[in-house]
Amino acid sequence: MSPLDLVRLTPLVDRNSGRAEVRIGLIDGPVAMNHPELDGRQVRQIEGRPAAACSRTNSLACLHGTFVAGILAARRGSGAPAICPDCTLLVRPIFSEDTADGGMPSAKPEELAQAIHECVDQGARVLNISAAIGQPSINTERMLEDALDRLARRGVIVIVSAGNQGTLGSTALTRHPWVIPVISYDLRGRPMDHSNLGASIGRRGLGAPGDGVSSLGADGKPLTLGGTSAAAPFVTGAVALLWSEFPGASAADIKLAMCGSGVRRSNTVVPPLLDAWDAYRKLLGAIPGGRTV
Repeated sequence: MSPLDLVRLTPLVDRNSGRAEVRIGLIDGPVAMNHPELDGRQVRQIEGRPAAACSRTNSLACLHGTFVAGILAARRGSGAPAICPDCTLLVRPIFSEDTADGGMPSAKPEELAQAIHECVDQGARVLNISAAIGQPSINTERMLEDALDRLARRGVIVIVSAGNQGTLGSTALTRHPWVIPVISYDLRGRPMDHSNLGASIGRRGLGAPGDGVSSLGADGKPLTLGGTSAAAPFVTGAVALLWSEFPGASAADIKLAMCGSGVRRSNTVVPPLLDAWDAYRKLLGAIPGGRTV
């Protein structure tokens, strides 16, 4: 079974490739913007902000950002999932390419908050965040919570990877009521042991493919990775395709179709697997005139 088939994204991908007016904010590492499988017209840098293009294609930050960008915005037929290549991808790096310890790049809460505000100011309708938060404090976490509150007021959906430490609990990101946290499932439809879990993740989150996902490598060769960072863009891409199909839907409509009311998951720390086609069918019945032709 392919990753797209696991979450029933294939029929939605077959229907459309997204709309340019659906802007996705990619808050991650820089991206190999000159990659032959990325369209420079649709993958853009936020003007006046840190360079979106990689300076070192072998840096972990560049590899990570390019891999996630490929899941969302690679050309169809590239070998990457290429969920919504006709949507606009706004690349806002927060990871430094200078990380030398081999660990996952991280960002301070205030840096992430600033990136969120900038993506919203540029018209992003959905954000994809795969970030470990470093050096949190009460004041800086409050800045991040304020930024997430703004997303809720503006109707911008935010997808966050739950993390890969195999812990039970939450962070300032995953416990926010507007956020959709994402854990990894394997291709047999089973939650993976490395995913962080918790009450807020089980209640409001989703599962998506995070096992052996192939996408774009920054050096031009395919790259296969796993984890919640690989899983999150499947949910983000589903949001983007659904909004492309139903441009009149609200953020609440999309979230309800994808996540349900949350009641059935209130007593578990494990969220259910995304079912993108079921969400499409729910919206088809709920949004008058929403279906595109």
